Amino acid sequence: GQYGKRFKIYKFQSMVNNADKILKQDADLYAKFVASGYKLPTTEDPRITKFGAFLRKTSLDELPQFWNALNGTMSIIGPRPVVEDELVEYGEDIDKFLSVKPGVFGLWQASGRSNIEYPERAQIELDYVDRANLRFDFYVLFKTVIAIFKRDGAF
Repeated sequence: GQYGKRFKIYKFQSMVNNADKILKQDADLYAKFVASGYKLPTTEDPRITKFGAFLRKTSLDELPQFWNALNGTMSIIGPRPVVEDELVEYGEDIDKFLSVKPGVFGLWQASGRSNIEYPERAQIELDYVDRANLRFDFYVLFKTVIAIFKRDGAF
């Protein structure tokens, strides 16, 4: 979160219990996961349940994050939150990335979601930090709604 403060992110569960452990037990799959921007296609990911695949495809798994926005750990618009392992992708710009609250919706999500991998994802998120203002937030929100309905890059 903002300034590197760890927080609990609320989402509907779309994976089996012990998902991280399952992923790390398969060295080849974990290497593909990291190389693919910390994502795997749903069809290749043994951690995702069938109902979870539906939640992710429709972005319904994101709805509980509005609780994070209400409790102040996230904003409605901002860079998408990352797990600690992903911070290395931001290189010398980690502090810049962490200078703002993560958002329920973000420019990376609006620009193609999982179709965009690191390092391009990091650059998009850092561009948001540089350009953040109310007018730009409405632009990002509009683009995000379109991306959600198109379901492009959702997995």
